[in-house]
Amino acid sequence: MHEPGRPLPWWYVVALAAHSSWGLYPVLGRYLQTVSGLPSMSVLVLGGLPLFLWLLVGILPRHGWRLYTARVLWLFGGVTVLRSITNLLAQRYTLALYVQMIGLLTPFWVVLIHAVLFRERLPRSTLPAMLLSTAGALLMFSGSGAPAPGLDDWLGIGLALASSFFLAGYMLLLRRTAQVQISGLSVLAFQTVLVQACALGLSLLWQEPWERWLQLEWQGWTAFAAYSGVVVLGANSLQIAAVRRLGAPLVSSLMGWRLVATLVAGWWLLGEQLTTVWQVVGMLLVLAAVSGYLSRQRS
Repeated sequence: MHEPGRPLPWWYVVALAAHSSWGLYPVLGRYLQTVSGLPSMSVLVLGGLPLFLWLLVGILPRHGWRLYTARVLWLFGGVTVLRSITNLLAQRYTLALYVQMIGLLTPFWVVLIHAVLFRERLPRSTLPAMLLSTAGALLMFSGSGAPAPGLDDWLGIGLALASSFFLAGYMLLLRRTAQVQISGLSVLAFQTVLVQACALGLSLLWQEPWERWLQLEWQGWTAFAAYSGVVVLGANSLQIAAVRRLGAPLVSSLMGWRLVATLVAGWWLLGEQLTTVWQVVGMLLVLAAVSGYLSRQRS
C-alpha cells in the first residue's frame, strides 16, 4: 500500500526511462554522423526543432522575451552550447561507450569545481571513487587484446572530457537559474534554441554539406526521429519530471544505468562492444565507483 507523501513507484520507472534515453544519445549521435554521414552541426540544428516550435508556440506568446533577461540564464546557455557541441563532436570521433563512460565522471567534476570556488572540503569518498573510476577507464581503453585507441579516438576522448567538464558547470549553474523563477521547460527551450543558433553559425562557417539530408534513407530518418523525439525532447522532459518528484540526488544515483543502455544500443546499432574480459571489468569498476559514490552522497 502506498504511503502518503512518498513518490509513487512508477516515478522510478520514469527516472530509469530518462537515463535510458540519455544512454541512447551518444549512440544515435554517432550513428547519424558516421553511418548516415550527416554534418555534425546540422544534427544539432534540426534535432532541436521540436523545442524551437515549443518556444514559439507555447512560451513566447504567453510570457514574451522578458523571461530571458536574466544574466545568469545567458551564462547558463553559453555553457550549454559548449557542452552540446563538444559532446556531439566527441561522438563522431570515438566509441559511444567511451563518450558515455566519461560523461559519468561529471559528479566528480562538480564537487571539484565546488571545492575550488567555495573552498569546501571534498566528501570523504571522492578521491577513492575517482581513483577507481580512472582505473576502470584505463582498463576499458587498454584492456589486454583490445585495439589501442587511435588518433581520432583520443580526439574524441579529449572532447568528451571537455564536455563532461562543461556539463558540471551546467549542473552548478542550473541551481542558479531556479532563482529567476522560470519554469524548467522554458529554460530547456531557451538553451536548445541558443544551441541551434550557435550550431547554425558554425555550420555555415565550416560550409557543411547540408545536401546529405536529401540523400538520407529511411534508417537514417528513423534514427533522427529517435534522436530528436526520444533524446532531445523525451529525455529532458522525463528527467525534469523525475527530478521534481524524486529529487536530484536520487535521480542522479541511477546515472550508471546510462552506460548499460549505451552498451546495448551501441552493440545493436553500431556493432560496438567490449571485446575483452578486462574491458568488462573496467566498465564494472566505473559503474560501481560512480553508483556507490552518488548513493553515498544521497544518503
